[in-house]
Amino acid sequence: MTPRHILSVAQMGAADRAAVSAGTPAVELMSRAGAAVAAAVSERFAPCETLVLCGPGDNGGDGYVVARLLADRGWPVRVAALAAPRSETAKAMAAAWGGVPLSLEADLSADLYIDALFGAGLSGPLAGDAARVIQHLNSSPERVVAIDVPSGLPGDTGLPVGVCGRAALTVTFHARKPAHVLEPGRGRCGEVVVADIGLSPLATDVFENTPELWAPRFPWPNAASHKHARGRLVVVSGPAWSTGAARLAARAGLRIGAGVVTVLSLTDALASNAAHLEAIMLRAFDTEAELEALATDVDAAVIGPAAGLSESTVMNVLALARTGAALILDADAISVFREDPEELFSVLDRDDVLTPHAGEFERLFPGMLENAPERISAARKAAELADAVVLLKGPDTVVASPDGRAAVNLNGSPWLATAGSGDVLAGYIAGLVAQGMDSFEAACAGVWIHAEAAQTHGPGLIAEDLPGLTPAVLRSLYSGR
Repeated sequence: MTPRHILSVAQMGAADRAAVSAGTPAVELMSRAGAAVAAAVSERFAPCETLVLCGPGDNGGDGYVVARLLADRGWPVRVAALAAPRSETAKAMAAAWGGVPLSLEADLSADLYIDALFGAGLSGPLAGDAARVIQHLNSSPERVVAIDVPSGLPGDTGLPVGVCGRAALTVTFHARKPAHVLEPGRGRCGEVVVADIGLSPLATDVFENTPELWAPRFPWPNAASHKHARGRLVVVSGPAWSTGAARLAARAGLRIGAGVVTVLSLTDALASNAAHLEAIMLRAFDTEAELEALATDVDAAVIGPAAGLSESTVMNVLALARTGAALILDADAISVFREDPEELFSVLDRDDVLTPHAGEFERLFPGMLENAPERISAARKAAELADAVVLLKGPDTVVASPDGRAAVNLNGSPWLATAGSGDVLAGYIAGLVAQGMDSFEAACAGVWIHAEAAQTHGPGLIAEDLPGLTPAVLRSLYSGR
């Protein structure tokens, strides 16, 4: 299985140029791109009145190919052009189409629109006729197919500047760009088809978070495995009236395969925890020294879920850091360091994982998200600064490693917007790390499994459901290995 890369606009341009330098004519590449769009359209739509909107660049050149191929298949097709094609390749494709394009001021009514005005490399906002036409198309995005990206959507950020198109289907080439995976651009693209046009692979360190990225190294047990070999995980409980979050994380860690899972609880919370635990063990502590002793020989530790924003949480994090266990820090264990992030960073290492949502991220890394061009850059910078894996949660969750690797999750589920789901995610990641999985890959796998489990359940999901949904997801991964 080959991981799927996410390419910047510049990297995609380099891949195109490399193919041309290696002997593939630019006309051939454009023909392949247009053919891929025409095929995707034919698979999803019945022949109908179709209008192809062509810009002056190579995106417009792709549009002329689409118009010719659909017409060859018997589709009623018209073309409207913003301006005459500029590149020799686009000129050749317009000539091969052979028609006379309409202006954008003509009657542009149609049943289906192919948006080939501007691609991912657009550097400024849409204006004039282009902006007017895109605004018109946005009233019925279900009838729009975009080539590369909806016009007006910058490929490197996914953040519209001014008027920006929407589409039911976007056909891009070779690899997704940040605009296809990051919100709000991702939501404007509709279904995204990545077409192979024969370019050579380009090694990058930004990936789609799919099983191809981490499944070959998933820590499945073998005939010689026993519970201690499968990893020892501890989860630090909150105080007596806030114990449920830790139990959610612990159950998730056990479900995902950790061999021995223990909740470490303050003495006054023991009764609350004991009433709900079965296969998960329970141990008491009252000081950070006792916590450190209990965690000395474990592989991974979760702290933060309902831990409380108190000095004791700070001291407990520092105590766990002295044990050598990989730390998975969530919620309160992140926010409690907002006044002195450097105190936290000084005890982290590359096995540790931070799992902030945007608000918690801002507390540890003030201004970084706002000032970054997009979330991938922010998460990578944060991981480098903290010297730990950073999982920036959201509908487009980004996982970043201090070594520069990053992955964007694509199977996120709206059903995860429920209390406690983040606690389960922390447990998943910790359970995988405890089994010896690389922390970056464990975070990626945990996020994907978390979303897949939620999607399996659908409406009505609560966090307590997620651990019980895990075996079905794992079974599917196991059968496909």
